[in-house]
Amino acid sequence: MAPLTSTKPDEDQVSRLLELFIAYEEDSNVKLVIVKGKGRAFCAGGDVAAVVHDCSKGDWRSGANYFRKEFLLNYIMATHCKPQVSILNGIVMGGGAGASIHGRFRVATEKSVFAMPETGLGLFPDVGASYFLSRLQGFFGEYVGLTSARLDGAEMLACGLATHFVPSMRLSLLEEALHKLDSSDPAIVSATIDKYSQQPYLKEQSAYHRLDLIDRCFSRRTLEDILSALGREALNKNDDWISATIKSLKQASPMSLKVSLRSIRQGRLQGVGQCLVREYRMVCHILQGKVSRDFFEGCRAILLDKDKNPKWEPSKLELVSEDMVDSYFSMLDGEDWEDLKFPARSNLPVPAIAKL
Repeated sequence: MAPLTSTKPDEDQVSRLLELFIAYEEDSNVKLVIVKGKGRAFCAGGDVAAVVHDCSKGDWRSGANYFRKEFLLNYIMATHCKPQVSILNGIVMGGGAGASIHGRFRVATEKSVFAMPETGLGLFPDVGASYFLSRLQGFFGEYVGLTSARLDGAEMLACGLATHFVPSMRLSLLEEALHKLDSSDPAIVSATIDKYSQQPYLKEQSAYHRLDLIDRCFSRRTLEDILSALGREALNKNDDWISATIKSLKQASPMSLKVSLRSIRQGRLQGVGQCLVREYRMVCHILQGKVSRDFFEGCRAILLDKDKNPKWEPSKLELVSEDMVDSYFSMLDGEDWEDLKFPARSNLPVPAIAKL
């Protein structure tokens, strides 16, 4: 058993994790890998400020190299031959989701908070999120990916982002039991975690209780249709959740929303490797900033200046054309640019999330 601890997936840490995961496959002494956070968060996401700084100086390739390495790590985790147990005791956002949700076992607690907040930053749910979000029940993945909704540990378990729920006060006992295991058999690992697991209470106001409403609205073909459907629901009932959902969508980058919706929809039909290859193309287009510079504006408003008042361009959904969205899914120009390529893997990934 090999424990790994993380605070955020910056480039040095991504490189180190990648080295370790590759080495563990060849080490017969390693039976399983535990990934956990240090402090109150599992991982609050990557440090995109450095990427934005490099891009502002005309060096978008440094950011691209970081994402290339991070997406490779996500793929290695998703196809790893040793079981990964991710202990999600705290914040799990952005890059932290990529470092955990692709693992075979995901243990949530009462302290877990999951979100993919990228549409509010002018980005899109990446790190293979188009794979695992698209495999949630119904259209719950579209809801989570587009609105940046926050889910607690009980909701993570209910929707399948987590495989187990263990109270935080029992984590030390769970880790001790996992340390004693001398097996890579997923059934044995799962049975061990089961001993410390419980069924948490799903709060009454949880979005997961609104699956029928979410499916009615987020199954629509376009963002405009989704907002119209939510608006009609709002007319029929006085529901604060509907109002908050509409507000979240209207505050997000219109370009990011349309790119993200298409990404998740394509992810339904693709394997994890295909999703990551496509997402790498998309993120390289965003770093170049030729169609829209919303990523830089979002990082300025949310992370740097923190005025929380981004000026999106295009400013409205109807100004984002299909051709503009198409461009994010195309190969980049330039002889020195290459698609993301993965090494041959003998261990086919078990879907992290299965449709119910």
